[in-house]
Amino acid sequence: MMVVRKISLGPVEARELVKIASKCDFDIDISYNRYTVDAKSILGVLALDFSQVLTISYNGTDEKLEAFLSNYAIAS
Repeated sequence: MMVVRKISLGPVEARELVKIASKCDFDIDISYNRYTVDAKSILGVLALDFSQVLTISYNGTDEKLEAFLSNYAIAS
């Protein structure tokens, strides 16, 4: 089941997300507008526009990832 969440991050939080995502054994994508990057790519993630609300989508479960995303989730 594909999970889609809206988050807001800064550069420091983005580095932490990459660290957590790299330990997951499933794909994690971050997007806004039509721009999509792999959440495990530090260069891709740091190239994001952090003033935008980001959409993160993944197909798996990880406790640390869920806890991290809960801290930066945007209420819909």
